[in-house]
Amino acid sequence: MQTDPIATWHRILKQHDVQGLDGLLANDAVFHSPVVHRPQVGKAIAKMYLAAAFKVFGNESFRYVRELKADRDAILEFELEIDGISINGVDMIKWNEVGEITEFKVMLRPLKAVNLIHEKMAAMLQAAR
Repeated sequence: MQTDPIATWHRILKQHDVQGLDGLLANDAVFHSPVVHRPQVGKAIAKMYLAAAFKVFGNESFRYVRELKADRDAILEFELEIDGISINGVDMIKWNEVGEITEFKVMLRPLKAVNLIHEKMAAMLQAAR
């Protein structure tokens, strides 16, 4: 029986289980960052971005406030605060027939939040390289 990729995502995120992404992401997963122009293609790079996001977004204020789900895709709206800036965004997630995430797109608002996340994610990704 196929597991629910969104339930798995919630568990992995809550536990900051970076290694759990290996079983959740498809080999050809595509990550769309709100601050990088080109899609990031492949499990390794998608995992790297999501691992950095766990650290940047993973504070006690992060919470999903709405979830819209269909057969093979979902939109999860989230809110959090970082450095006194209120951030609102959505994770748009698609998965294949075996429940592996094939596409993960993050969208953010307002512009002040995008700039802040750009700065913090760049630092995390630089440290990971």
